[in-house]
Amino acid sequence: MNDKHNHDVTIIDFMKTGHNTCFVKVSGFDAGIEKKFEGEVKFVGDVPYGDLLHPERSHLSGSCSEFVRSVLMHKYNEGQFE
Repeated sequence: MNDKHNHDVTIIDFMKTGHNTCFVKVSGFDAGIEKKFEGEVKFVGDVPYGDLLHPERSHLSGSCSEFVRSVLMHKYNEGQFE
């Protein structure tokens, strides 16, 4: 039996504000460090920002941070935060 977990991210909520900005609240599981997480990412234009994604400030493993970025970018580009 394989007990290995995979990265997971769930969109909790999002809010569009003026000036082409969108805040996205997420929660998930980082398989690299085997811990749950939650946080917020801000899109300005089509660029995501936030400590969860920052290589030096994130408490997530590098692979999970990239996974979160990839999932959010895909959802953003598909128009799911409109």
